[in-house]
Amino acid sequence: MSAVNRSRLTENSEILENLAIIYSPDDHVLNKQIQRYRHIADRHQKFFGITPELFFSSPGRTEIGGNHTDHNHGKVLAASIDLDTIAAVNRNDAKKVTLISEGYPKSFTVDIGHLQARAEERGTTTAIIRGTVARFKELGWRVGGFNATIASNVLVGSGLSSSASVEVLIGTIINHLFNNDGVGADEIAMIGQFAENHYFGKPCGLMDQLTIAVGGIIAIDFKDPLKPIIHKVKASIDHSNYGILVVDTGGSHVNLTADYAAIPTEMQAVAKVLGGLTARDITYNKLIRNIPALRQEVGDRAILRVMHFLAENERVRKMVTALEESALTTFLNLINESGNSSAQWLQNNFATKNPAEQGVPLALALTANFLKKSGKPGACRIHGGGFAGTILVFIPNNLLNDYLKLMASTFSRSSITQLAIRPIGAVCLNRISK
Repeated sequence: MSAVNRSRLTENSEILENLAIIYSPDDHVLNKQIQRYRHIADRHQKFFGITPELFFSSPGRTEIGGNHTDHNHGKVLAASIDLDTIAAVNRNDAKKVTLISEGYPKSFTVDIGHLQARAEERGTTTAIIRGTVARFKELGWRVGGFNATIASNVLVGSGLSSSASVEVLIGTIINHLFNNDGVGADEIAMIGQFAENHYFGKPCGLMDQLTIAVGGIIAIDFKDPLKPIIHKVKASIDHSNYGILVVDTGGSHVNLTADYAAIPTEMQAVAKVLGGLTARDITYNKLIRNIPALRQEVGDRAILRVMHFLAENERVRKMVTALEESALTTFLNLINESGNSSAQWLQNNFATKNPAEQGVPLALALTANFLKKSGKPGACRIHGGGFAGTILVFIPNNLLNDYLKLMASTFSRSSITQLAIRPIGAVCLNRISK
């Protein structure tokens, strides 16, 4: 590696200070992260033949409360995490965006003079790049060519939003290089969502991108999805006493699209019968009064899913209050309530088409029994969309080793990932506003 790169990473006090803010001031953690950035800087120089000017980081995210509420204009509680997608970047004069990524043998290149969506690119990183650049330009922001080398430790398929992390990263790079950081975090998030919806071809909501762009623990109210209300929660979760884990229970997400789509559709069907558009338009009293008619019109499961929505919306508010009042036990109890509601009312812990595969309920049962026998406060719930995949666990650190042994014996040690809440969202490491 060149002396310039090494100097920028180890002798630039601003970058070192920013690494400590993002990850940890612990020397072991910092050294590990410095090696990650050195590695991508080295790859960048070898591939592009030029020293990177800037370094960027875009986190993953974890959903804490508000399971399946955003798509019906509800409330969520989420947080950025210490797993992230990082980039080494320099401008170019080629009017092209060229990106290389670990794990991919070929580069991704987009000519910024040709930004129409292309059907053959759907589902690719190229589509995300093209869609992001196109949306910046459509909104009147400046765009230009750049080279980027990226690497990510945000686990794919874990519900930690690896794709949104890349989308917000690209938006943050364009914002910093060409717009003097003038584009707000919420707009960068919306640009990322646009790219995923209209170019990549996935009809995602906005929670992932917003959480990643804004950073920290945030409550989001999607009553008006075009103008979501973002509340930065002025609290932290004490990592010295509690560990936050995601456990990948395995199982396939193949053929689950219909299961995911049924949740918002059924909620909206209830709302339509009651004269509204989304579950946010329904009051609990009105729902209860109309259950006999609703059972005939939409069926019992749709009613139960709206009951989950209404209770979960209120739970998010209570979670925020508990965090800001440092009422940890109350907060953990609310997470358990969220998990129970997801299992019993929302019904997204396993797919009914394959009832023999119930990795999520099994992991939750093992965790709940472990915590009950310990006699200490803890929490677990489904993480993300559900039907297969991961669970979220809050566990006392003095129980962590025994819990890891238990879960590794059923799943695997590599299926368990420990997280930390990150205080800030996607940033250029060379410039973080204090």
